[in-house]
Amino acid sequence: MTKMTNDLMTETASMPEVTAASLVDDAMLDQLMEQVQAEGLQLLGPEGLLTGIASKLLSKAMAVELTEHLGYEHGDRVGWGSGNSRNGTSPKTVLTDAGPVPVDVPRDRNGTFEPKLVGKHQRRLDGFNDIVIGLVSRGMSTRDVASHIGEVYGADVSAEQISKITDAILPDLRAWQSRPLDAVYPIMYLDAIVVKVRSEHVVSNRPVYLAMGIDMAGSKHVLGMWLGTGGEGSKFWLGVCTEMRNRGLLDVLIVCCDGLTGFPEAIEAVWPQATVQTCVVHLIRNSTKYVAWKDRKAVAGALKPVYAAANAEAAADALDTFEIEWGDKYPAVVDLWRRNWERFTPFLAFDPAIRKIIYTTNAIESLNFRLRKVTKTKGHFPTDDAVLKILYLAITRMSTDRGGEIGTNTQGWKRALNALAMTYPGRLDLN
Repeated sequence: MTKMTNDLMTETASMPEVTAASLVDDAMLDQLMEQVQAEGLQLLGPEGLLTGIASKLLSKAMAVELTEHLGYEHGDRVGWGSGNSRNGTSPKTVLTDAGPVPVDVPRDRNGTFEPKLVGKHQRRLDGFNDIVIGLVSRGMSTRDVASHIGEVYGADVSAEQISKITDAILPDLRAWQSRPLDAVYPIMYLDAIVVKVRSEHVVSNRPVYLAMGIDMAGSKHVLGMWLGTGGEGSKFWLGVCTEMRNRGLLDVLIVCCDGLTGFPEAIEAVWPQATVQTCVVHLIRNSTKYVAWKDRKAVAGALKPVYAAANAEAAADALDTFEIEWGDKYPAVVDLWRRNWERFTPFLAFDPAIRKIIYTTNAIESLNFRLRKVTKTKGHFPTDDAVLKILYLAITRMSTDRGGEIGTNTQGWKRALNALAMTYPGRLDLN
């Protein structure tokens, strides 16, 4: 490194950091405040000082842009005969973080000037769009957002305009849906929430399926979401699994789901070595649907020896005992467990550390709870994209709040990971 370079670096390092606040002189601020107080002016609002300053700054900045475009200063003789010149201004109001701001957009005679700061057809600065998207991600309806902006910023924005603003995230949604996945997720859950969607003037219940994977570090990720009709079969699920494999997911050890027709077969077709496990929590919950309220606690207690058994043989004996005690009164419960027996029993062969993680579906249940909070305010959604937009915004907000992941630090994960490595030898790289 030369001496000149060293000197330049030393000089640069010693220069004070330039910030927006440092550009404003205190004496200038004192003068402005004296004038505000003397003339009874407002700081905020459409007629406030801050709006006026923003208006002048934006107008001035665009005037500088025009100067750069023309290649000469206003009134400079260099521009004589150049073939293009200034041609006045056009009034325009743009929505900013501080509310609506009137600006004077400069024009040129040839009509070739297009401001970069405020585009030709742009009515909102980018920061304003971020505010709108942030409010929508919290579950506010488009009408509520429009009302909030009117109250806080004094801006007249329609629900349709709010919807168009959120349409800007559709490319991000598509990219997120097709993003690369890890090669291995030891455990994957599949669950669904139900939303109301209007189609051809009819509002119907539609399931949104969510796949969540736990990675090698124990962090949880939403791998994808798919809007169904409620009548999905093996072809649909084969497409879902193939899509995840094409995005890089080469192996899954355990997949937990709740009796979706065709899904176990699709899993086994795409990841032949995967263990498809019926969700035990869902199996228990589905059992209570057949039970009178007064008997639910007793029935749940009688089922515990089944799913807490040491092995499949002990579980079968416990189910026989349950049938003797409750089978006459609730035969549907017994039938439910026997129909799901083949998909339930793999659970009994797992180490307790693995059992604990796949039994408690808290991770995806927590996700579903948050997503239901943002969808329950909607009577129904007008389109499929409207559903996926709000859910994507909610998921990305959760990820941002939690440091980039839906959830971290899966309790007991290290022990479970070692148990998984022994149960599925050669399929996990722990190095």
